[in-house]
Amino acid sequence: MDLFEKLRTNLGPIGSPSREFNGHHYFAFPKLEGELGPHMRFQGKEVLNWSLNNYLGLANHPEIRKADAEASEQWGLAYPMGARMMSGNSDLHEQFEKELAAFVGKEDSFLLNYGYQGVMSAIEAVVDHRDVIVYDAECHACLIDGIRLHKAKMGEYYKFNHNDMASLEKNLQRATRKAAEKGGSILVITEGVFGMSGKVGSLDKIVALKEKYEFRLLVDDAHGFGTMGETGAGVGELLGCQDGIDLYFSTFAKSMAAIGAFIAADHDIIMYLKYNMRSQTYAKALPMPYVVGGLKRLEMIRNSSEFRDKLWANVRAMQNGLRERGFNIGDTQSPVTPVLLQNLKGGVPEVTLMIRDLRENHGIFCSIVVYPVVPKEIVMLRIIPTAAHTLEDVQFTLDAFSSVADKLERGVYRQNTDQIAPETLEVSAEAATE
Repeated sequence: MDLFEKLRTNLGPIGSPSREFNGHHYFAFPKLEGELGPHMRFQGKEVLNWSLNNYLGLANHPEIRKADAEASEQWGLAYPMGARMMSGNSDLHEQFEKELAAFVGKEDSFLLNYGYQGVMSAIEAVVDHRDVIVYDAECHACLIDGIRLHKAKMGEYYKFNHNDMASLEKNLQRATRKAAEKGGSILVITEGVFGMSGKVGSLDKIVALKEKYEFRLLVDDAHGFGTMGETGAGVGELLGCQDGIDLYFSTFAKSMAAIGAFIAADHDIIMYLKYNMRSQTYAKALPMPYVVGGLKRLEMIRNSSEFRDKLWANVRAMQNGLRERGFNIGDTQSPVTPVLLQNLKGGVPEVTLMIRDLRENHGIFCSIVVYPVVPKEIVMLRIIPTAAHTLEDVQFTLDAFSSVADKLERGVYRQNTDQIAPETLEVSAEAATE
């Protein structure tokens, strides 16, 4: 068989539903146009957008735009040329690292070009074939891929049930025996905020287990950095256990509304990572505009609670409103707001028509998440409130959700899917209205 034949006929578990329901450019790879923010254009129509991780609304803040533009004019996108180790280092890179470390209460930090590749490479650098990894079952794909790199080195890894301390302890006991047998150590991996469910990781309880077991803790706090805790330093700050986090990781793609990431730890551990993380050793340094822009973003997050306060006012209004209307939003404790639709008789086609109704007739754009990202019996509508939204935006959306929930309850969408073949579901949502 030709290598490419299987690629042409099978888009994989995530792509296949999109092909089945003609969802490319509509449900997957949509093109949102206009200035980044709550109100954008989708397929020629204005929509109220709830799908950007621009938590603090910094993406188009005038001060941020000014800092980005001035840095681009002064430095261009090429500077510095080369990898940090060879010719791409600068005082501003190191200043940014010091300020990030201080903000999250660590001795030092290391700038990473990208979050996904960065944390994968950090895991690969920290553990070797003797070591054992114990990780939460709902860890993000970037963490899972980092763990797979460890597997390729013939290491050991154990998965504990999500936020389940009894399961974690059971696996720590197994890991302790295996580490002793192999002459290795243990790394526990979890998240500050789980990006699909919005749940907060039980970091304080995990840190408490250090009194009984010897391990180091890596936390991916991509959704917690800037949004959680008194100063925005993350879930460790919120739960009073930041000191117990040995490797603190976050991306700039959420609250910072930029590209890049960082990892913070003790100074000597950061020095080890700087010389051993292959994704950074052999990659061009983060361009100067991202560094200068990052410093400005951090300054604004650090010096004012205004953005977090506005974010949380919108989060509370949205989440309370959805619960009052009978929607299941799970146990979210963060801005991530999942609307969980379970055991739908019409399945994905039914929700497909509901989403089209929301977008085409109500002007509401939110993301739809299906298996394998969530269990087969669940379809998730994922809403991300931001500081850039208004309470009027929230109320408008709640009214729209009430309307489609009524149609869902009465089976309006399901009745239409009985009559429409999957390949014709690309038609306007008018087919789902009365």
